[in-house]
Amino acid sequence: QVQVVESGGGLVQAGGSLRLSCAASRSITSINAMGWHRQAPGKQRELVASITRGGGTNYADSVKGRFTISADNAKNTVYLQMNSLQPEDTAVYYCAARFVPRTYWGQGTQVTVSS
Repeated sequence: QVQVVESGGGLVQAGGSLRLSCAASRSITSINAMGWHRQAPGKQRELVASITRGGGTNYADSVKGRFTISADNAKNTVYLQMNSLQPEDTAVYYCAARFVPRTYWGQGTQVTVSS
């Protein structure tokens, strides 16, 4: 069983920055991958960024160059640094920890970017 908890969401002006945190209840070195997903009202959930146990990263095309995912193994925490935020980034952001064959989801944190 893995528990994940997101934090760091909020309201920000366009062009601003936020850093989201995802804390896991067990060592993230034992988890296959962790990632961030987002879902805006009326839209499908999409993968934003992920990081594997081996250190590989993956980003959605829409956030490349603006968002950075990183991991602090000592703190069992994954971060999503979001820069140059735009209104279209507004969504609920969810952290997921993949521990095959299961995926554990956080409760979500709201990110709202005003124009």
